[in-house]
Amino acid sequence: MLGDPRTVRVTGDATAAVYRRTEDAHGEKHPERYRDEPVAEAYCWSGLTSGNGSRALWLLLLPFMVVNLAHWMRPTATGRTRAVRLYGVVVRLVALSLTVLLTAAACEVALDLVAWQCAGTSACSERRSWLGFLSSHQGGWWSQPGRRLALAAVVPAAVVGLLWYLSNRTWSAYESQSPLDATDADTCDPDGAEEAHGPGAPDTADDPESARPVPPALSRPGFWYGRRLVARLRAAHTAAGFLTVAAFVMGAAARHDRTVGGSVPQVFGLVVEGALVLCAAVTVWVVCRRGRSESVRDTRLDGVLITYLPGSALALLGVAVVHAAWSRPEWVSSGSLSGETAFRLLALGQGLLVVVLALVARSLYRRTPEPRTTLYGLGGPSVAMLACALGGVMTGGVAQRVADWLDGPGTPGMGGGSIIEGPPVLLSWQASVIPVLLLLLLVPVLYLVVRTARRARRMGPDIEAEYAPEPPDRARTRRIARIRATAALTDSAPWIVGVVSAATLLLGAAAVVGSWTSGEVPGLATDGAAAPVESLVEAAQSTGSWLIGFGFILFVAGGRRAYRDASARRTIGILWDVGTFWPRAAHPFAPPCYAERAVPDLASRMCAWTATTRGRLIISGHSQGSVLAAAAVWQLPDTARRRVGLLTYGSPIERLYGRWFPAYFGAVPLLGLHDSVHCWRNLWRATDPIGGPVRLATDHDPRVDRGPLKDPLAYGRTTALPLPEPILGHSDYQADPVFARERTALLEELGPRLPRQTGGEEGGRLHKSSGRSSG
Repeated sequence: MLGDPRTVRVTGDATAAVYRRTEDAHGEKHPERYRDEPVAEAYCWSGLTSGNGSRALWLLLLPFMVVNLAHWMRPTATGRTRAVRLYGVVVRLVALSLTVLLTAAACEVALDLVAWQCAGTSACSERRSWLGFLSSHQGGWWSQPGRRLALAAVVPAAVVGLLWYLSNRTWSAYESQSPLDATDADTCDPDGAEEAHGPGAPDTADDPESARPVPPALSRPGFWYGRRLVARLRAAHTAAGFLTVAAFVMGAAARHDRTVGGSVPQVFGLVVEGALVLCAAVTVWVVCRRGRSESVRDTRLDGVLITYLPGSALALLGVAVVHAAWSRPEWVSSGSLSGETAFRLLALGQGLLVVVLALVARSLYRRTPEPRTTLYGLGGPSVAMLACALGGVMTGGVAQRVADWLDGPGTPGMGGGSIIEGPPVLLSWQASVIPVLLLLLLVPVLYLVVRTARRARRMGPDIEAEYAPEPPDRARTRRIARIRATAALTDSAPWIVGVVSAATLLLGAAAVVGSWTSGEVPGLATDGAAAPVESLVEAAQSTGSWLIGFGFILFVAGGRRAYRDASARRTIGILWDVGTFWPRAAHPFAPPCYAERAVPDLASRMCAWTATTRGRLIISGHSQGSVLAAAAVWQLPDTARRRVGLLTYGSPIERLYGRWFPAYFGAVPLLGLHDSVHCWRNLWRATDPIGGPVRLATDHDPRVDRGPLKDPLAYGRTTALPLPEPILGHSDYQADPVFARERTALLEELGPRLPRQTGGEEGGRLHKSSGRSSG
């Protein structure tokens, strides 16, 4: 980034820090050396997204990350306090259902498939010697079904405990950095100028009718510090996980006790079940009760709640385990645990929540429509549906693979040679709709392929005219045109997401209805139907089971490779750059938000530098770094912001963030950012699949966007460039001469209107880049 192997860390730590060239380490003390060139600094944040091998385990949290994104995709809203709050509540409930789904899947594997079905069947337990002490035919102390369930409950409870530990640990490592408070702002604003935002500024979610000017959301002091909400949600989700395990254990024992001749009084089970329902109601209330507080930095913690709610749920789990382990000599396990109803209710509840979320989002969009908003405001519900689908595929894949492994040569659920009942039939129905979904996707995919090919052909004459008078080269023209047309596919991604989400919702509903009405896997439910129908259904079931198993294997293999291979881990880190930019506002077990560390770092550095040197500053950012740059500039006091110029390149700030997150990066917030900084230039290429123009609708300064830049720089071989120039696409913007010219122009535009520093002019440039380096 600095173009010099000799660098020194100016401030920061091994995770994220600001660096300079060695000879620039003390540039402030020698301003006479930098009359023509700025002091270049680089902020490297790669340690926050692509670090050690344990980051590969974050792939398991993918559904949680996706549903957290849905929270921030809310359409722009004005004066719709209740609708905004309802949107947040529904997203948090969807997130809570994903925690319950993950825990239920762990219970299905450990309690149902292993402890109940396999250990209760001699043919299965004999094949698995490690299950010998649990086998019902051994007659040991653990052979009773309740005691087997009590022991197996340790596995899902440990999964919940691990999620709690990771959430708590990652908060301390990534998100515990405090943003600028009032004292810091005064230090950075020595002139005492009134800020456009700060403590006490109105919050649109709490006071939409206020007559005071409402600052952009990303400029609020508490936006990048959500400790209170994350702690509340962590307590609630941990409690929900423990309660799910307790419900599985307690439900099996209570059902047995309600039968004639049960040796344990029913009243004990009723009391524990009532306590579970009460604790679950409190958990849901905690999730619904409070959202984010952004107007001020909320450093408070609900100590009683975050201590006693998970503790109470864990205590109830202990009571349920003791109750299930009570001696019941007459109890014999057969068939499967009644987890079928739980999975059906979860799938049905998630579908209904997504529908409600879609209705709320459309209501918000109709109130304040923005043409560039993704799917007319339905981006958030679509992504929430994808999160539910990912959760279902991951949990269903694990359950089916474990069932196949335990059953040996048989196929669980199909009878015949099967020795165990297998997982809930709903999981087989959900797997069976995967091939149907893929077939439906062929239509839009083929349409995009044809449209891209046609667009590339139409571009040919324009490309040759652009590089005239160089002689045309058909191969070179086709390659440039193909890359430009492919880069434009990014703008079609929302419709693909919409199609997948709508098809997933409808097919998921069909799977729930099919499993509920038939009670059998699709292959058995269609016995006796027409031969073509029966063959198609059996093919869909077998293909879906194979696909979900293959996907699960690829997922595990990818995580294992990322754990061992630093380059693969770096690729995952790049994907995480986008997914973990946003704070954990919906799901506390999502991967940590690196921006809650990076944005305060950048804002503090810029604020301190401008206050100390009274100098000008250009902050330049590439790709995801440009989003961090904008977020950090929003956090500056007015005086510091007026000394800052913004240079972005390869930036997704409008093309991706503005469309998918309109309430935070829409047309109005970006125009406000442009008006608050001294100057802004944005460079983009038509060959870039990620970056694009900012598209500011402003009359007084229409010069923000510079592009599309010429790429490649030379069409064919020339005397100056005897070898073919590469098509750079999203990378190496600094290699383009336009970059240096625009940076110089920004420094000149800043210079004449700002007070000179003591000893001469001095420029500072903070430099960020995501892309391949994630730094």
